[in-house]
Amino acid sequence: MAGAAEVSEPQLGLTTVDPGGAVTHLDLLDEGTSEIGTVGAPRAMTTDGRYLFVETDAGVEVVDSGRWTWDHVDHFHYYRAEPREVGTVSGAGPATVATTNSSTTSGTGLYFAGTGDAVLLDTEALSKGELVERFRIATDPHDGMVVPVGSFALVTGAGADGSAGTVRGYTAGGDPTGLEEQCTAASGTITTRVGAVVGCADGALLASVVDDELTVERIPYPAGTTAAPATAFANREGRPTVAALAGPEGADGVWLLDTRARSWTLLPAPAPLAQVSAVDDEDEHVVALGTDGRLLVMDGSDGALLAATEPLVAASLAAGRTPTLVADQQRTYVAGPVERRLHEIDVADDARVARTFETATDPLFTAETGR
Repeated sequence: MAGAAEVSEPQLGLTTVDPGGAVTHLDLLDEGTSEIGTVGAPRAMTTDGRYLFVETDAGVEVVDSGRWTWDHVDHFHYYRAEPREVGTVSGAGPATVATTNSSTTSGTGLYFAGTGDAVLLDTEALSKGELVERFRIATDPHDGMVVPVGSFALVTGAGADGSAGTVRGYTAGGDPTGLEEQCTAASGTITTRVGAVVGCADGALLASVVDDELTVERIPYPAGTTAAPATAFANREGRPTVAALAGPEGADGVWLLDTRARSWTLLPAPAPLAQVSAVDDEDEHVVALGTDGRLLVMDGSDGALLAATEPLVAASLAAGRTPTLVADQQRTYVAGPVERRLHEIDVADDARVARTFETATDPLFTAETGR
């Protein structure tokens, strides 16, 4: 990206979108704030750690935070540039956005359920401030996904009941690869170091590129399980293990999927949960947001509750406003839109609240950027 500077440490920040569409960045290094711009009234937001993909009446508006990390697996490079509004991808929502672990290569998938348009954006072009659609494929409208996988993508197809029932492989140019897999009630996707995960009623699909070919493996749930399937995944970016609630509020527990071992583990939930994320560190921590507003730290080996904060975002949950929960290597962040507070929590230190930041308006959606 022209004008980008390589720096010596990650440029971590919290970038928020308020109900009026104002985009604000909080620099976690110097604690200063800056205004990036304004998007339309936001309905949902997805991030890859650099870009904010904000669903509005116009489609999906893209904002570049100007902070990112280039992951070379064995080492990292950190960059900073001027933030900017990139543009809008037109479409009728609801919109589902699927990203990878790279903000400069591969693609970004968008699916517009209102029209059935399946779009793959060129992420390299995005890093240059350009919106380039590698393909836009018309499908029967359903609650679908476009999942980028290297130089390929998976696109869901509508099942008999109108939900996503299959995934089909495409090249980045939109040509079918011939790959097709059944995936009943396909829901939820995330990319790890191993590959791209797609949740299905009977387990998950793990997609990767092997010898320049798109391949898909099926990871079934353990035999005999009666727990509800995972429908949304979260983790510390790039790590192989991902977490998901099993049933509403984790009524059946917490699913952990180890994409490296191709295995599922079902943990008991220590309390009713609103969200969960795998930290996947040396201590196998899992963080969860209780429905009472507490940040809970769980043992990923047996589900034991290790630590908890006081209620931080109880008012937001009571009002039906979804807080943000995001974990990185050092800290976990919880944002409360009603409380107008952003909390930084040290998971390894008994869930100590390290810093709290007040916001001038409701942080309706929050992204950790620069990671």
